[in-house]
Amino acid sequence: MTQRTKPPFRADHVGSLLRPAALKAARQRHAKGELGAAELKAVEDRAIEDIIKKQEAVGLQSITDGEFRRSWWHLDFLWGLDGVEKHVMDTGIAFAAVTTRNEGIRVTGKIGFSSHPMIEHFKFVKARTTRTPKMTIPAPSAIYGRPIGTPVDKSVYPNKEKMFDDLGQAYKKAVRAFYDAGCRYLQLDEVFIAMLCDPHYRQQMKDRGDDPAALGPLYGDLINTAISDIPSDMTVTMHLCRGNYKSTFMGTGGYDAEQEVLFDKIKVNGYFMEYDTARAGGFEPLRKLQKGRCAVLGLVTTKSGTLESKDAIKRRIEEAAKFTDLDQLCLSTQCGFASTEEGNVLAEEEQWAKLRMIGEVAREVWGN
Repeated sequence: MTQRTKPPFRADHVGSLLRPAALKAARQRHAKGELGAAELKAVEDRAIEDIIKKQEAVGLQSITDGEFRRSWWHLDFLWGLDGVEKHVMDTGIAFAAVTTRNEGIRVTGKIGFSSHPMIEHFKFVKARTTRTPKMTIPAPSAIYGRPIGTPVDKSVYPNKEKMFDDLGQAYKKAVRAFYDAGCRYLQLDEVFIAMLCDPHYRQQMKDRGDDPAALGPLYGDLINTAISDIPSDMTVTMHLCRGNYKSTFMGTGGYDAEQEVLFDKIKVNGYFMEYDTARAGGFEPLRKLQKGRCAVLGLVTTKSGTLESKDAIKRRIEEAAKFTDLDQLCLSTQCGFASTEEGNVLAEEEQWAKLRMIGEVAREVWGN
């Protein structure tokens, strides 16, 4: 079995981590105006330095900042694009058991990329680990894919085609900016292609005037545009899930409905694939995984603190290997532990136990 010296790694993780209590308290004080931006940054810096050490201690090779400077996995990045503003909606997004906070985006000007605070966020991590620093950003579809429509200034974009053209070019500049900052491992979090595997979601998109059959190819084109200007030493993966908010989910459905877009159209190096429950369907779509690409099996759930059986995880890996080469597989959690700052319903100790177990299983399956 060949070893992986570049990402994705045999034992990997999606990126976000539970926010420690001190960080949550500092962010709440900052929101109330009781703590300045510099003071908040100092708390964030200390928390991230600590989380880097903890990731290294459990054996991870890919190191993130836990998304500790963000409130959302996607909105904070989108708010930093030119022409995009924060928007307070009438209601949040309905998940299976809860409704999210009612924050969103609106497009008020020409979408572009000139600079972004997350470039410095990446540099902070890179300067503090000797392992592979990993950056996570939302895939371009995040600006459009939520089942509540995105308000767009029609005087700026009378038609959506021009908006998507500008979005792709903005992402192309963003991805290149991360590369120029030293990033060699970038993950695009792609919820909305996975959501297109859900019949209910497809109907929601149809009801708002979109053609769900056209959205998958459109989102795939946006990703390909985004990664079209990177040298060969940058690894770009995409993470696929059906929603992750306070341990609940938004959608259900196997990857079959979008497998051609995912595996034939999109030109990423690897796929982080939610597979912790039957909601994600079977492993059959892995038949389409092309040579030279990896599927990182998200077999370990972040939605509860119960530690999976190592033998059960190994059996699932064996099952997946019936449809693709074992050498093209890796192991991770199905999603982050805190896609939003609220986090999922489990303890920090349970989070670290899961990450440590992933490393142990990977060594036992693929060797050191």
